[in-house]
Amino acid sequence: MARDHGFHPVRITRIVDETPDVRTFALDAGFPYRAGQFLTFRLRGTLRSYSMSSSPDTDGEVCVTVKRVPGGLVSGWMHDALRPGDVLEATRPSGTFCLRPDAAGRPLVAFAGGSGITPVFSLVKSALATTARPVRLLTAHRDAPAAIFRAELAELADRHPGRLTVRQHLDDRDGLVTAGRVRDLAGDGSADFYLCGPAPFMTLVEETLLTLGVPGERIVVERFTPVNGAAHGTAAPPARPADGTVTVVLRGQRRSVPRRTGETLLQSARRAGFTPPFSCESGDCATCMARVTAGESKMRVNNALDADEVAEGYVLTCQAEPASPDVTVEYED
Repeated sequence: MARDHGFHPVRITRIVDETPDVRTFALDAGFPYRAGQFLTFRLRGTLRSYSMSSSPDTDGEVCVTVKRVPGGLVSGWMHDALRPGDVLEATRPSGTFCLRPDAAGRPLVAFAGGSGITPVFSLVKSALATTARPVRLLTAHRDAPAAIFRAELAELADRHPGRLTVRQHLDDRDGLVTAGRVRDLAGDGSADFYLCGPAPFMTLVEETLLTLGVPGERIVVERFTPVNGAAHGTAAPPARPADGTVTVVLRGQRRSVPRRTGETLLQSARRAGFTPPFSCESGDCATCMARVTAGESKMRVNNALDADEVAEGYVLTCQAEPASPDVTVEYED
């Protein structure tokens, strides 16, 4: 059975200023989650996904940490308008940026750039609380005032001597992160690696790890970059007419449109006159999840659905293209 992607009320219990442009919102949410996951909120007529900085294994509250984006429609409003007691609408947790169940005691090594520390902080707390794994972490920020969770990480390192190593990299003091610094933290490569941060930062880290011989399946990357229907900056091929039909079932209505090669099921649903659910359009948040009940499709990217959901026929419609002439996709009510 698929996860519940309906929206549910969550109440803000407190707000914490982490840095001048980062705030943590503690929520009375009442649902289970895994370290490293995120929530998708319906705010100001649009959707936004924010990672949880709390850990289900150490924290009594569900917390999301939000960086103010200059000129941002949602983040600025959240910083300026929200107060404790306000009620928001959010989906249940999603995401696969989680601790691997088959880690078998391997060290956990994480690289976090800027606000990418948010889900990594959650992972680190859970790993320390539920395993005996050694944990090594590099955080990169532009300067000391911008360093999110700096004091909390130092306190964790004091509480777990010999298990948690934290290296705080500040660009104004140390320059940009180099491949040498990545290799230094990676060691012999016999670890699980978690990456979250700006795209250039993650590209440097991922490429360096691969050159060290780290298997790709042990490098877990979290990306939240809206890309207008294309996957992580890779341009989608132009849609062109093709034989076949795409049928969409949404809110009790069934509509069909001619199939177009290069068009995603989400785009087909829009062309059919529907307003289907979606958020990141990058294959990361699962807001657009639906089930293919006839025909076949193929996803360009899948960073949100687990293997059981895929086996049941669920797809990310923002990433799924028809792989047979006729396809039927059904959204859950």
